[in-house]
Amino acid sequence: MLDIKFIQKNPEKVKEGCRKKQVKVDIDRVLELDKKRREYSKEIENLRAEQNKISSQGVIDKQQKKEAREAKEKIKSLEKKSKETEKQFNDLMLLIPNLPLEDVPVGKSEKDNVVLKEVGEKPKFSFKPKDYLEIAEKLDLIDIKRAAKVSGTRFGYLRKELVMLQFALINFAFDNLLKEKFIPIIPPAIIKPEMMERMGYIKKCQMPNAKCQIKEEMYFLRDDDLVLVGTAEQSIGPMHQGEIFKEKDLPLRYLGFSPCFRREAGSYGKDTKGILRVHQFDKLEMFSFCHTEKSKEEHKFLLSLEEKLMQALKISYRVVQMCTADLGDPAAAKYDIEAWMPSQERYRETHSTSNCTDFQARRLNIRFKSNIPARLASQCEAGRQYPTSNIQFVHTVNGTAFAIGRTLIAIIENYQQEDGSIKVPEVLEKYLNFKIIKK
Repeated sequence: MLDIKFIQKNPEKVKEGCRKKQVKVDIDRVLELDKKRREYSKEIENLRAEQNKISSQGVIDKQQKKEAREAKEKIKSLEKKSKETEKQFNDLMLLIPNLPLEDVPVGKSEKDNVVLKEVGEKPKFSFKPKDYLEIAEKLDLIDIKRAAKVSGTRFGYLRKELVMLQFALINFAFDNLLKEKFIPIIPPAIIKPEMMERMGYIKKCQMPNAKCQIKEEMYFLRDDDLVLVGTAEQSIGPMHQGEIFKEKDLPLRYLGFSPCFRREAGSYGKDTKGILRVHQFDKLEMFSFCHTEKSKEEHKFLLSLEEKLMQALKISYRVVQMCTADLGDPAAAKYDIEAWMPSQERYRETHSTSNCTDFQARRLNIRFKSNIPARLASQCEAGRQYPTSNIQFVHTVNGTAFAIGRTLIAIIENYQQEDGSIKVPEVLEKYLNFKIIKK
């Protein structure tokens, strides 16, 4: 959520930010409702003051009694109108996306994302590389046929050495990231829809039991008024709702492991077979509550950690900066890491990291107490909190450590051998009792 004071002073900048993100919100209507709710509040306040003035006089005559009754009725009517206006205002405010940072490339679709760099040497094979699923099925590592019988399409059983490889990845990530002051956490995989809304991932019309025309990406448990998370960040962020940190405690970093659930609505073709786009997968997610002035730095830091993990696995990848149209509502800036997939001769996304600035924290009322005087409003960046006191909203930054399924795919593809076996990345060998997966 943006600061209404910022919207009041910079309506055109907010409109431009919405246009860049291709989000339609009537900002003029927001300002109109804001003005109306403030007028109602002032009128109610004046009437109550008049009521108090009359009652403080002690004995009152018939005319004063009549005026008091009329004021009471008017207050009741105004409070009803004020409540309706406030609801309309809040609903519209929740539709306004986070504004993109100035250095985010402007674009109309994912085609306008910018490749920043390519890292690592792509593997050279003396044979035509096979698709990961063909390799894994021959080694009895992935079973999608039985999974379809039990759960339907887009599910899979991971088996044998691939299961051990998953836990090796998890242990490897924890060994590396706990050194960077991440707190390990296993958060709930089911949360309240209002928490998901405050994180910026669903809107009112997508809430359980609401009539919604939007294709739902998430799984709603409508009978229980709950929703399954699509990533651990969605349940880590709300954990500190309503709290105030001390500045010395920032950044507060978490490394969360959780199962994730996504409908993958709209995906089609070859990706729907296997474990690339599935309804359930495991993921390790980094999440940071950080100082207002440090979120850009923290964002680059999480990206560097993602790169460090990929470099350790010796998998070639590229870093992509998302354009304005491909950011999503909560993000002000975002980078993806895409791993090289030899059988497809293309890069595929395995990681992402987003700077959500104070967008989520404002909705969740998560703040910190600064030890230094607040900076002047003129020094604030577009769309952020005006620090008028030493209590400020934190910034939130998230990043993938490992999306397990996609990382396993990248390992299978890049470490495949001509005889159909799979070498284990050297950095994972210490967590396993085998160095190669074969029949």
